[in-house]
Amino acid sequence: MVGHFRSYVWDPVLIVSQIILMQCIYYSFLGLWLAGVDSLVQNSRSLDQIFSYEVLGFSTPQGRLSMMAFILNSLTCALGLWFFVRRGKKCLDFTVTIHFFHLIGCWIYNARFPGALSWWLVNVVCMALMAVIGEYLCMRTELRAIPVNTGPKSTL
Repeated sequence: MVGHFRSYVWDPVLIVSQIILMQCIYYSFLGLWLAGVDSLVQNSRSLDQIFSYEVLGFSTPQGRLSMMAFILNSLTCALGLWFFVRRGKKCLDFTVTIHFFHLIGCWIYNARFPGALSWWLVNVVCMALMAVIGEYLCMRTELRAIPVNTGPKSTL
């Protein structure tokens, strides 16, 4: 048997649990960011801020603040990718999966496919930020020097 640097064993239970964990991180921190932003401007909290694509927009202050919360959430989720996924190659896959399930959730919540350009723009920017920053953090961890000789030196 040939030795490999890393063993790549396909573990569907691990992958599904990582997807569920990242989805929970996505919605939990998005809710916290939205609650924080809403408390600053005394806005009412609702599920519309998360799932309704009509709320995200450049024309209203509430829409701009919601956009800011989505962007801050992508930074938080990039940290989640770094902490829980830990593989640079998988960051884009998990990011697209998270946003795909969010698209499905928005579609079900609104009973129609999202058609607002601002919703698509915000989600594409958030996907890009989450994937790039998550990959950067994971690659920094993966490329650390591996200590070869950690024991005390012996003199001969």
